[in-house]
Amino acid sequence: MTTIKEKFEELKKKKQGALIGFVMAGDPSIVETVGIVNSLVRGGVDIIELGLPFSDPIADGIVIQKASERARKAGMNPDLYFKIVKEIKGVPKVCLTYYNLVLQPGLEKFVRDCQKSGISGLIVPDLPIEEAGPLLNFCRQYDTDLIFLVAPTTTEERLKKILSVSQGFLYVVSLLGATGAREKLSECLKPLLSKIKKFSQGIPLAVGFGISKPEQVEKIIKLGADGAIVGSSIINLIEENLDDKEKMLSELENFVRELKRATVA
Repeated sequence: MTTIKEKFEELKKKKQGALIGFVMAGDPSIVETVGIVNSLVRGGVDIIELGLPFSDPIADGIVIQKASERARKAGMNPDLYFKIVKEIKGVPKVCLTYYNLVLQPGLEKFVRDCQKSGISGLIVPDLPIEEAGPLLNFCRQYDTDLIFLVAPTTTEERLKKILSVSQGFLYVVSLLGATGAREKLSECLKPLLSKIKKFSQGIPLAVGFGISKPEQVEKIIKLGADGAIVGSSIINLIEENLDDKEKMLSELENFVRELKRATVA
């Protein structure tokens, strides 16, 4: 399986940015998750982020909150999550979840389960860098990249601390607030990327929160980011087509294909 680092290196040689797509595992049902991800892979997604639903997703906007609720009602839990994720092939996989779900089985078991199911990276939005040491140690032991978030409000001192241990890619939060599609990019993104690049030492920068259109993806890559993360717009398409699964998969594939075209330099 290609690692996250290898994928970014491969794309750099091709003069492409990475398209990272997010879906909530188990939304709208457990059996449909693999088919949905496969449609994104056919469309050209480079890395897939798979949400493990949690009851109190503080970083997520209403669209992803509703997806989390649907997944939990469908019976999604950590054991099923790892079973399903194992079936997904062809792209590096990243788990996004909250620290409580990582703590429950024990840090080592959770990271080991990630590795066994082919997960290359782990994002835990509610885990501050100051408390990440134990999880970081297990991630290193089991070849899993612990991916941190940086926001417009992150201080220079904290940024340096995060970058000193970052693996895989740095998740650059483009705006203040929760996830969700936006009409235009935040004006703070350009100075934020410039600030990070002073200290980033080559770790790929992937921009998320509010990315919903090909032209936004194109602009992000032109501003110097190495990748764009799209979640809410993908989940919107799932929600809009709950009664027509064939149309859902077709629209997802076509939408992702347009987004991926926008990553080519």
